Amino acid sequence: METTYRLPRHVEPHQYELTLTPDLHRFTFAGEARVHVTVHTETSEILLNALDLRVLTAELVGAAGRSIDASVSYDAPEERVILTLAERVEAGDWWVHLTFTGMISESLRGWYRSTFTDESGEERVIATTQFEATDARRAFPCWDEPDRKAVFSVTLIVDDGLLAVSNGPVVEDEDLGNGKRQVRFGDTMPMSTYLVALVVGPLVATEPVDVDGTPVRVVCVPGKEHLAEFAVDIAAHSLRYFTRYFDIPYPAEKLDLVALPDFAMGAMENLGAVTFRESLLLIDPAAASRVELERIADVVAHEVAHMWFGDLVTMKWWNGIWLNEAFATFMELLCVDDFRPEWKRWVSFGLTRGGSLGIDALASTRPIEYPVSRPSEAEEMFDVLTYQKGGGVLRMLEQYLGGDDFRRGIASYIAKHRYGNTETTDLWDALEEATGEPARATMDTWIYQGGHPVVSVAVTPGGDGLVLSQRRFRFLAEADDPALWQIPVLLRASVGGEVVRRRFLLADREQTVELGGPVEWAVVNEGGWGVYRVRYSSHLVRALTAQLADLDAMERFNLASDTWASVLAGDTPVDDFLELARLLAPVEDDPNVWAVLVSGLDLYERAVPADRKATVRGLVRDLCRPAFERLGWTPKPDEPETAATLRASLVRALGVVAEDDEVRQRAVELHAAAAEPGAVDPDLASALVAIVGRIGGEDNYAEFLRRWRQATTPQEELRYLYG
Repeated sequence: METTYRLPRHVEPHQYELTLTPDLHRFTFAGEARVHVTVHTETSEILLNALDLRVLTAELVGAAGRSIDASVSYDAPEERVILTLAERVEAGDWWVHLTFTGMISESLRGWYRSTFTDESGEERVIATTQFEATDARRAFPCWDEPDRKAVFSVTLIVDDGLLAVSNGPVVEDEDLGNGKRQVRFGDTMPMSTYLVALVVGPLVATEPVDVDGTPVRVVCVPGKEHLAEFAVDIAAHSLRYFTRYFDIPYPAEKLDLVALPDFAMGAMENLGAVTFRESLLLIDPAAASRVELERIADVVAHEVAHMWFGDLVTMKWWNGIWLNEAFATFMELLCVDDFRPEWKRWVSFGLTRGGSLGIDALASTRPIEYPVSRPSEAEEMFDVLTYQKGGGVLRMLEQYLGGDDFRRGIASYIAKHRYGNTETTDLWDALEEATGEPARATMDTWIYQGGHPVVSVAVTPGGDGLVLSQRRFRFLAEADDPALWQIPVLLRASVGGEVVRRRFLLADREQTVELGGPVEWAVVNEGGWGVYRVRYSSHLVRALTAQLADLDAMERFNLASDTWASVLAGDTPVDDFLELARLLAPVEDDPNVWAVLVSGLDLYERAVPADRKATVRGLVRDLCRPAFERLGWTPKPDEPETAATLRASLVRALGVVAEDDEVRQRAVELHAAAAEPGAVDPDLASALVAIVGRIGGEDNYAEFLRRWRQATTPQEELRYLYG
């Protein structure tokens, strides 16, 4: 059925001149909009989006001051305001003039209020915005669709003492002499309505840091400026990294990172004025774990990547939002890996990607992209399948095509479509042109069908090659699932004592790969970037586990993750996973591989009957104790940064899953000492809270409640909230 939700195309906006006056006491605002439009065909009616607004006056102004009044009516179900002109107007350039009023809501959408309590105990109000997907219409009448791009010229009239932030830099700040100031911002590039930012409140801004001509600063509530330095560091690195990667300058004149006490999203990529949840921007590196620092680096890099992929080039409609988010996820990982290579960010991505594959193995999964009529239908795209599976699919394609060729294709795509809107297929076309590979046909099999494959691997009867076959991986498998993928395979094998490699697409149900000699061991999915499971024959598993030293961390991660997934699917006995854990534990030093082992053992302990739990707990102690003793309770001067993450994971496993009395007692002692700054390694803090939370009583609960309320950083607040 044809939708009526989309606005007609006979009137096209080019520039909005917005003047908005918020009242942070009455939670209302007044506005005036002058919108430069082109009328393409003669008309007597103009339709715009508006929701929870009252339009007071409307007129159409043409050349030489010609003015035509318009009456106002509303189509509430379609969230529209209808301007009926007093006479028909011809095609040409016009200005739509509107005045209106609205509410600063409590709904965390549109122009809404965020509150905090200041040092004197007074509740203070911030008026801030969250417009994605279709809530700009709650702040001003507009063509609220992503492919109706326009330039935005914003003026905010605010009370003295309040800070005003929008997408452009401040170009004029005039004292009006009545307790108010008129703050005018520079024009934006042509952009979608959902990227407009309007922030007004009792906020402070750090001194701007110049990053190759772009001023970068953090905006936050007073008293938290000292938590901003790390965010500025990663923002500066991101700006330089993406400018090089895309070979296109940053498309705005400044970059404000705005920390908000109340924010429904993690962050929002408003051009030049990115908004964040406080816990994802503000941090004290001296009191934070490596994982907490990594999380903030991820989010900041993700949003800065959007300035190019999402803001400069935008999807035509909301079915394409997956590509915005998946690509920003992929780019965040590239950038953070460059920012802190010692974090091994691509290996830790395996954990979150693995979580998305767990969802994707259910019958209720969905394709990454699907048709969208109303924008609300795209809301479920904001999930792990979009961010993690989607980002993983892009990484798989990049590794298969080669990083340099992939980058050239992306840069060409951004350059060709800058200031415009695209479909997903436009990206595949750019990559095909840059690489000569069938990117579109390959990616269609990953984007438009749900689920993912498992590749079974066995040695050919003659022993000189491998037989690879694919089927859909499901936790509750159906016998005749017809799904097929074009699977990019990077293969490494030992053949007659020599290591050989192959690169090919597995497009059929089964394919034989001749290797020209006796196969001793093989790694299918070399590097671990393929978004699929691998199930080796028992002979190849034995050969591979005898060669663990020849596998990199991501390959060992996949071996453990794929084995555990196969156990959950009923294809592999749990004893095979336990045996793999016994082989890995004495030599493994990567926290991500251990995370898979511990997660599997945790679920196993909870699933077995009560009379077997003690045995499983003993197994966890036997596996984790030697690894923990190699690390000890305190960091060593020369240990890698990832060792602290592993230490915390092992402490949590021993204290929570294995119920190790010695670890529990020490955890209680350390948690008591942690009240003094610097007394305990910050990487252990969450593990200590988890253990005390598990074994503690009423006094511990009261303490956790107090520590949550009196937290000195957003990260400490979250630790105790979860605890």
